[in-house]
Amino acid sequence: MDSNNTIGLHAAWIIPLLSAIAFLIIVISMRLVGFFFSDRNKLVMLAPIVSITAILTGFILFWLVLLDVLNFGGGSISMNWLIVGLTEIRWGIYVDKISVAMIGLVTFIALLVQVYSIGYMKGDRHFEWYFAIHALFAAAMLTLVLADNLLFLYFAWELVGLGSYLLIGFWWEKRSAAEAAKKAFITTRIGDVCLLIGIILLFKATGTFNISMIFHIAESGGISDAILNSSILLIFIGAMGKSAQFPFHVWLPDAMEGPTPVSALIHAATMVAAGVYLVARMMPIFELAPEIMLIVMAIGLITFIFAGSMALVMSDIKRVLAYSTISHLGLMMLCLGAGGVAAAIFHLIVHGIAKALLFLGAGSVMHSTSNETNIWKMGGLRHRMPITAATFFIGAASLAGLPPLAGFFSKDELLLSVLHDGQYVVLAITLLGVFLSALYMARVAIVPFLGSTPKHLSKSHESSFVMWVPLIILAILSAGVGFLILPLGSSYPGWAEFINPKHHFELEPWLMILSIILALSALILGWSIYLKKSVSAKQISQFAPYLYKTIVNKYYVDEFYQWIIDKCVLALGRLVALFDRVVINDTAVDGSAISIYLSALKTRVLQTGYLFTYGAAMVIGACGLAILWWVLLD
Repeated sequence: MDSNNTIGLHAAWIIPLLSAIAFLIIVISMRLVGFFFSDRNKLVMLAPIVSITAILTGFILFWLVLLDVLNFGGGSISMNWLIVGLTEIRWGIYVDKISVAMIGLVTFIALLVQVYSIGYMKGDRHFEWYFAIHALFAAAMLTLVLADNLLFLYFAWELVGLGSYLLIGFWWEKRSAAEAAKKAFITTRIGDVCLLIGIILLFKATGTFNISMIFHIAESGGISDAILNSSILLIFIGAMGKSAQFPFHVWLPDAMEGPTPVSALIHAATMVAAGVYLVARMMPIFELAPEIMLIVMAIGLITFIFAGSMALVMSDIKRVLAYSTISHLGLMMLCLGAGGVAAAIFHLIVHGIAKALLFLGAGSVMHSTSNETNIWKMGGLRHRMPITAATFFIGAASLAGLPPLAGFFSKDELLLSVLHDGQYVVLAITLLGVFLSALYMARVAIVPFLGSTPKHLSKSHESSFVMWVPLIILAILSAGVGFLILPLGSSYPGWAEFINPKHHFELEPWLMILSIILALSALILGWSIYLKKSVSAKQISQFAPYLYKTIVNKYYVDEFYQWIIDKCVLALGRLVALFDRVVINDTAVDGSAISIYLSALKTRVLQTGYLFTYGAAMVIGACGLAILWWVLLD
């Protein structure tokens, strides 16, 4: 085992192990109900205690790991796994500033979501299984961000996919939930296959799965341009699948069929963040392929605007937030395409906190309103749910980019990264996306919480203590975590320099002012449309009815995919089935059997069982041999 023997580094590998052990304990306990538990109620009490204790301990250990990174810069631990010929494959973890930031985000969000879930999932008949999957999912994501080699990372990558499948389809009795889980699993599987091929190409070119060694070999010119570009593109396609980038975005809105805390977990800090993290982790070789960087930027920009426009017209509160997630993930990819790793990771953290707050706030609303999700059937909830409303407003304002909330600082860093990359056209389009982001955030906050309360919601009330405490904690962070971007003396030079010592904190006044004006303009417009009604939303939609209809129908991407499946995939399947039946089955398999059967029918006349038949055959044979002998002698 290799290491630098620091306490924090050794604590890092324990963090995912704790959640994995929690998963095993809960699952084994579920199988032993009736042996060690007199009734299920004791197991229901055990499951959240075990799962939350594991992730809480992991969050405490995170601070040791962070201290280690600040003092010693991190390091790695690895051990031999197997040797194939001259190739040595190792399992190991690598801790640096990016991975430690992700550990903090994952453990913190997972902890709050699990605490919140005690109240939200109370009474569910699969309560203990819910916390078991949460523990498995957290263990997989933490392993992914710590993996020091691509094979280990891919193993965790697939476990994250399994965890998301189980969580999205948690209420598998509902057909819509089961279909959503399958859709997520199959859609992301396309990217996963590409990722695996990219990893194999890099291994074939370098002879190692170790990420640091691959970087070294690539930077020294040990990988041909064709292999490097191909492998990087395939790895990016894998990231597109997990982070729901266009055109693989279709699975994420349907993932709303899972419990709302699951949405907060998957859409905030775990699965969808995996793709962004992968690109950031592999950035040293991405930067060796400028063409691929342009593709990353283009896909990110398309996704940012594309999903933002759909978030503006959705009526389901969770789907608005889902498309908002897709949009902001696109913004992160756009920033990575411009080389802004520090800004992208910072926005990932800020967005993770704010989006977890918004999803948990939406869950609080649904919990109080008998699972109502249509924002147009809500209104005035701030009077009946003041804590949920206040915290929801903070999260929405943060993602809208209002100063001095965290989203303002992270958005400003993203815009600076694009500006410094010299992409002025991209910057102009990105600013349009910033306006859209603020407008749909104004919409999703104003419509449910302001105005008058409908009669059917007259009995709505604030959620329980265990549900609103996480909301307050997340709201405080959504308001204050943005100040991490600012230098705090020599001990802390600011986020950008913390992630990359070559970067320093700076401001571009005109760009900052412009982004603030756009955000405020969007909020004023949203206020005018959705509360004051001085601007008619219906008239705006009728200004370009075909465009509006297209956006409401999600650009018909789902219908296009369904057409491909019905007309191409199923048609090909029918052709393959016909070939299998006629050629393989009827001709090859059954044909050989039939030929033997027919041969048997013809030859069985020789085996009659009658003595006179055999005697006649012997006489005929003897005569035949005699005639043949006579002919040959003659």
